[in-house]
This record gives sequence, structure tokens and C-alpha cells, in this order.
Amino acid sequence: MKSRTFASSTTNGALKLAASALFVTALSACANYAGIHSEKRIATPNQFDTARTLPGENGHWPAANWVEQFGDAQLTQLIAEALKGSPTLEQAGARVGQARAYSESARAGTLPRVDANYALTRQQYSGVALVPPPFSGSWQTENKALVTASYDLDIWGKHREALKAAVSQAQAAQAEAQFVKLTLETAIARAYNQLARLYALRDIAAQEVARRERIDAITAGRIATGLDTKVERETALSNLATSRANVTAIDGSIASTRFQLAALAGEGPDRGLSIARPALGVGDEVRLPENLPADLLGRRPDIVAARWRVDATTHDIKEAKAEFYPDINLSAAIGLDALGFGHFLSAAGRIASVGPAIHLPIFDAGALRAQLKGRYAQFDEAVAVYDQTLIAALSDVATRLSEVRSSDAQLVDATAAEQAARRADRLAIAQYEGGLTNQLTVLNADVIALNAEQAVANLEMNRRDQAIALASALGGGYVDTSFNEVRRADALADASSVGAAR
Repeated sequence: MKSRTFASSTTNGALKLAASALFVTALSACANYAGIHSEKRIATPNQFDTARTLPGENGHWPAANWVEQFGDAQLTQLIAEALKGSPTLEQAGARVGQARAYSESARAGTLPRVDANYALTRQQYSGVALVPPPFSGSWQTENKALVTASYDLDIWGKHREALKAAVSQAQAAQAEAQFVKLTLETAIARAYNQLARLYALRDIAAQEVARRERIDAITAGRIATGLDTKVERETALSNLATSRANVTAIDGSIASTRFQLAALAGEGPDRGLSIARPALGVGDEVRLPENLPADLLGRRPDIVAARWRVDATTHDIKEAKAEFYPDINLSAAIGLDALGFGHFLSAAGRIASVGPAIHLPIFDAGALRAQLKGRYAQFDEAVAVYDQTLIAALSDVATRLSEVRSSDAQLVDATAAEQAARRADRLAIAQYEGGLTNQLTVLNADVIALNAEQAVANLEMNRRDQAIALASALGGGYVDTSFNEVRRADALADASSVGAAR
């Protein structure tokens, strides 16, 4: 008897040992992510030399209402209209809504789920199969009502990481929407400045018409006295017609720019007809703020969006790694199941179940490793996009600042040249009228004066255009406050998951 007990004990021990060995073998054969990683890291502003091109000048970052610095209420109104009804902004807002909905869906994966189901089935059972009499060959009605509850313990954080990734994607979409808004504001401001440029050039062109009319009148008088011939008169008339054509061409450009502004504001072309002549001022003094490269990271919405994309991919990687580990799901169900209606609500028809379900990937032909490799590739791409966005932003600020400074320097000489050209033009016309010089001298002086006036006008408009672009390059008043908010949300998600698991 003892020998049989010993044999039985030995057999049970061997079975347990074999089972343990099989379990260890299964674990060792499980899919793993060994050797899959990335060495990429996002760039930081101190990696780039910016001390000479972007010096701190005790300036201020643009305010959210940065366009008001130019003192034109009509421009502010146009931007307000655009922000209210622009289809471009509506598209960006829809993308934000989609991203937020996805994050809400991901949050649901971290919480328990409860479902209720009811089914009524009318079925004829076979008379020659497994169903015994009296049900064989008969029609029966089965009523089944079930309440089920399930909860994934999420021991390895798969659902928590999916939630964090979704929240980061939502924040990226929000920052991208702000970038679209800034891009639209900048486009309107620059188009409006272009309208101001066209009006300034039209004034110069109209003054040129008046000068050409005077030259034509002087030429007519000189022909009467025999100082000029019909050749000079025809030349004067040709130049006068050309000047008038220039005014007409500028009028066409003004109309086109008005229609462009109406479209940017989200309105029909008729809205452009009511846009009056701009009354833009010079704007604020251009001085860079301190600690610009570092603070720019939270001031440019495109940089913020790129950073959130990187953050989202890091959580995607952690989620993909969690797929390699066992997944434990707790489930429970209680309900009623009966043939017919007579016993459906009775205690005899009650059914219940409870228990865990464990899923462990052992062999998947490399599917999980391929998925993780893809996530790392997405991470590398997101890092590259962030780095390029940062480099482009620094270059953008440096370029705009350089252009502003260059325009300021050019305006000094261009203004002096314009004043001298005007004096020369007036003197040439006076000498021509007095018979002391010929028409060619007058026309040459007139062209030089015209070019000088246009150069000053274009430099003034260019300088304001570059100031607008610089304000946009500095973020246009945007300030990122979402990073700390998301970190708090992550902490709450972790706490809720841990509390539920307990």
C-alpha cells in the first residue's frame, strides 16, 4: 500500500515538474523585443549657434492681439471675421474634435465595462441528434438575459500608454489648430499690407501722370515757339498714356487684393468691395526678447505640435512593448436562461460565471516585433520632423530680423536718394520750361525720381511686411500651457488604473 502511495506521489511530482518545465519553456519561447530600439533624441536650442544672429535685446514677445500694434481697426475686423467663419479653421477644429474623441475612446479602455444582453431564439431541434425527448423534433423558444462585466487589469500599462498617446495626439492637433490660426492671421495682415502698398504706388503713379501732363503741356508750348518738334510731342503723349495705363493696372491689382482678403476672411468677393484704403502705422519697435531660442519652444505652435507628436510616439512604443506580456482580463456574468417563458424568471433559470482570462503571445510569426519596429520608425520620423521644425523656426526668426534691419538701413539712403531725385526733377522741368534743356533730360530726371519714390514706398511696405512676418515667426502671442496639464492627466490615469486594480 505504501509503495502504491509512493508511486502515486512520485507520479504527481513528475507531472508537476513537467508542467513547470513546460511553462518555463513556453515563457522562454514567448515573443520578445530584444534588439529593437532607437538612439534618436530630439534637438535642443543650445545645440545651435544663435548668439550673434538672435541676440537678446530686452524686447517683448508678441501679444495675442499683435496686429493691433499697426493701429488699423479695419485689419482687426477682417481678422475677427476670418476667425469666426474661415473654412480652414473649421477643418482644423474638426481635426481637434476627432483627436479628442479618440482620446476619450482610449480612456474607456482603462476602465471596467458592463454590458446587458437579451436574446430570444425560436428553434426546432433535431429528432435524431443529441437533443433527447421530449425536446427532440420540437420547436422551442429560448429566452436568455445576461449582464456581463469585464476589466483588463492592464498590469503592463498597455491601455494607459494608449490613453497617453491619444491625449498627446489631441494636444498636437490643438497646437496645429493654433498654427493654422496664426498662419491665417499672418496671411491677412500681409495681404492687407500689400493692399496698402498698392495704394501708395497708385499715389505715386497718379503724381507721375500729373508730371507727364505738365511735360506734355510744356512740349506743346515749345513746339509753338519752334524749340521742339512733333517728335517730342508724340514722345510726351506716349509717356503720358503709359503712366495712365500704370494707374489702371494698379487699380486692377487693388481689386484682386480686396477679393483675396475677402476670401481669407471667409466671405464672398462682394465683401472685398467694402474694404477701404488701409491706414496702417509703423508698428512697435522691433527688438528681440531675452532667452529667445529656449523660450521659442513654447511660443511657436508648430514646434509645440511637433513635440507632442514625439511624445505620442513614445507612448505608442510603450504600448507596443506591453503587447509582449501576458494580458489578464477579469470577467463575470449573471443572468437568466430558460426554454419558454414559464421558468424564465424563476431561480432555476439563473446562470452565473466568474473568472480570469489570460492571454500570452508565444509565437506570432514576428507580428509583434514588426509592429514595434514600425512604432520606432514612427518615433524616428517624429524626431526628425521636430528637429527640422526647430531649425526652420530659428532660421525664420533670424531671416525676418535680418530683413527688418536691412530695410531700416536701406531706407536711410533711399530717402536721401528720393529727395535728391525730386529736386533734380523739379529743376529739370523748370529748365525745360525756360528753354534751357531738352526733353530727354527732363524724361531721364522724371524716371529717376519715379524709381526713387517707388523704392522708398516699397521699402517702407517691405519693412512692415517683415515686421508682420517676424511677429508670426515669434509665435504671434501663442503660449503653450498644455504640457503640465497633460502630465497631470497622465498621473490621474495612472492613479485610477492602480486604484481599480487594487
